[in-house]
Amino acid sequence: MNLDLLAPLLLPLASWPVARWVAPRLSPRLGSWLLTGSALVLAVGSTATLAVLAAAGLAQLPLVGELGDFSAVAFRGADAVNLPLAIVSGLALVAAATALTRTAIQYVRWHRKVHAELDLHTREAGIVLLPGEEPVAFAVAGNGGRIAVSSGMLAVLEPQERRALLAHERAHLRLRHHVFAAVVTVATTVNPVLRPLGSAARFSLERWADEAAADRVGDRKLVATAVAKAALAGNHRPSLALAATGGPVPQRVRALLTAPSAGTRRRPLAAIAVAVVLGACAWSAVCTLDAATDLHSGIETAQAACLVVPQGADLVPAHPALGHHHRECAER
Repeated sequence: MNLDLLAPLLLPLASWPVARWVAPRLSPRLGSWLLTGSALVLAVGSTATLAVLAAAGLAQLPLVGELGDFSAVAFRGADAVNLPLAIVSGLALVAAATALTRTAIQYVRWHRKVHAELDLHTREAGIVLLPGEEPVAFAVAGNGGRIAVSSGMLAVLEPQERRALLAHERAHLRLRHHVFAAVVTVATTVNPVLRPLGSAARFSLERWADEAAADRVGDRKLVATAVAKAALAGNHRPSLALAATGGPVPQRVRALLTAPSAGTRRRPLAAIAVAVVLGACAWSAVCTLDAATDLHSGIETAQAACLVVPQGADLVPAHPALGHHHRECAER
């Protein structure tokens, strides 16, 4: 093991500057793909590194060596890992697995509850009409995708604004934003350090749906008005659903009221930002792969120390530092 292991663990700390500086300079579609993919790669890299460290620590235990048919003492000499660090990594890995399991159970229960409730209400033209004065509008995946709008939300919007709002929700389903949201949720659950990146990715998803709705209705100001009025009316909605009232609404409205061509000067900066983020993700992936390869090589070296040799033959160690470990394996 070497210091390269620190890269996958430390790179997620860059999520705050990425979310603060890089995300605003990207188009919503590019930002959604880049931020979501980056969160996934960095989460996998950090989690895999924790797994490698924990496995390297376990491999130093004699019982594990016996089960794996290798010398734990030889592995300790050939691929030394700080045992306290391995223990901390194992505990962090257990905590991440527990959090992910809890989040998955929570989502499944929420998903079933929402669809069970939507089944009780009238569906017209693919829209589920919810009774009540509480302004609610959201899109949820499953059963072909559903859009739910309450009577209270329809009452606060003009007919054209309703069309813009529904176009936003349909964009979420058509562009499969629930998949992006699920990936971000998994990444930020297993590695909470990535939460700024996750928040930026969710904001990009809402901006992407805003732009798609503006293209569909042909009026950016109309979409901005619909989003603003829906947000002011009330933000009460299922916490895991995609909705037009999600994210920092003032920034979304400001972006809609700004001509798309205003960002052309940022293209060189955006290209540099994308290159930096992709480079960081590649660095994390390579370091994680190298760590796994080193772990595998260390175990192979320890297994070589336990090779069965003919009786009376000279014991030739496979590694200069492992000569005395052949006797340990021969006594098994």
